[in-house]
This record gives sequence, structure tokens and C-alpha cells, in this order.
Amino acid sequence: MKRKLIFLDIDGTLTPAGSNTPPESAMKAIKAAQKNGHLIFLCTGRNPAMLAPVLALGFEGAVAAAGGYVFWGDRVLYDCPMTPEQLETGMRLLKENGVFRTIEAKDATWGDEDLGGFLASAGEGNSELVRWRKALAEELNILPMSAYDGRPVYKIVFMCTEAKQLQPARDALEDAFKFVVQDVAAHHCLNGELINRNFDKGRGVRIVADACGIPLEDTIGFGDSMNDLEMIETVGTSVCMDNGSPNLKERSDIVCPAVDADGLAIAFSQLGLI
Repeated sequence: MKRKLIFLDIDGTLTPAGSNTPPESAMKAIKAAQKNGHLIFLCTGRNPAMLAPVLALGFEGAVAAAGGYVFWGDRVLYDCPMTPEQLETGMRLLKENGVFRTIEAKDATWGDEDLGGFLASAGEGNSELVRWRKALAEELNILPMSAYDGRPVYKIVFMCTEAKQLQPARDALEDAFKFVVQDVAAHHCLNGELINRNFDKGRGVRIVADACGIPLEDTIGFGDSMNDLEMIETVGTSVCMDNGSPNLKERSDIVCPAVDADGLAIAFSQLGLI
């Protein structure tokens, strides 16, 4: 059996949104695939601290922070935080225009203190919103913004009610950052993130594949939202969850059942990984 390199998004793909616990069927399939010699990496917008509980389940490494921090075991393959000037500009312009913000370092996350109230009034239908709402509700180490201590930051997550609130930050930073807005049915809320144009999940896939010595044609990527697009476009075989974005489904090679309908296990079987 030819060795494959597999990349798994977390929220809405490996786990139900906001959870650190994959379905039992998914973990059985993952362990069986690893026993067959395949390598399995997480590929997520989460920073290393937020993905740590999932990584501990036995993955080889991760494309973390949407590609800004990539590692294989203890080996760091790529590390690209925002510059202090970029961070200051983005945070100031977003705050001045009433945008709710969270920032992510490798080992900590900070959020605007009133973010919880904003999320409570936002609509359903967005795995990222659900994750943040649960993380705040369960106090999963999201610190108040006033406690930010200057550590290098990899991305800013934003939430607001109107696109025009983002325009000043776009005008200042869009040359260096993609403003990735989720295409969701959530009411009265735009949710997205600033992703450095120096990296993305797709380039993270290439970095890992090169390090592992596995050609891209032998890579497989699983995702559910448009922040997985670059991964989906880069891997040899792309898979979207049935609970995922309609736009991502159209761009994927395969659509498998939803995360809570044994989707990963079914797809692993269909792809001959187990």
C-alpha cells in the first residue's frame, strides 16, 4: 500500500464544532490508517495551545495558525508571526470601527472582554462562531485582551455586523493580509480572520509534504469551511464534509458524510486507507 499523507481540519471536520473530542469511529479509523503506515497531520486555524488537546490523541504534527506555524513532532518547519507594526495597525483600526477581536499567539489567545455578549446574540450556522462561543463559555484559556503581554501573534480573528466596519483595516493591510470572511448563514454577524499572505494552509501542506518526502499526489485533505480552501486546492485528493460549506463542496473531489455521521471513517475506508 502506498504511503499517504493526510491533513485534517479540526472544527467541523475531525470534531463537532467547538469540541476536542472526535467521534469514536474517526479515532478508530485514524489509528488503523497510522498502523498501515500513513501519516496524519492536523491542519487548522487553531494555534498550538488550542489544538493541543486534539494533538495529544496521537497525530504526527500540525499545520497550525492557518499555516503560520508548522511542526512535525518536536521539529518546527515554519514560523511566521505578524510584525508588531502590523498587529498594532490592525488592532487599532478594527477597534476604532467597533469590530470584536481575538488574537492568537502560539500558546495563548486573548479576546475583547465584551466578545461573549456579541456571540450570544449571533446566529447559528458557523463552526468558527460555535467554537469561540463554547471556548468562552467553558473558559478554555481565552484571556482578556487587557492581559495581552506582547507575545508574537499569528492572526487576528474578527467579528462584526457590517462589512464596512472592516474597510479601514482592509485599506491599510490588505496588501499583506487576506481578510477571510466565512460564507455562513449566521444572522447579524460577519466572522473571519486576517491571514498573512506569506502563508496559508496549502503552503503548510507543501512544507510538510517536502519534509516527509511524500509527493503532493499522495496527500489527502479533509475540510469543511472556506478557510480550508488552499488546503483543498493543494492536496492530491480533497474531501469536504457533508456539513461543510456549499462552495467548498463544489471545489472538492469527494463529499463524505458529516462529522457526526461517521464521515471520516467512511471516507478513510472508501479511500483505501484502512
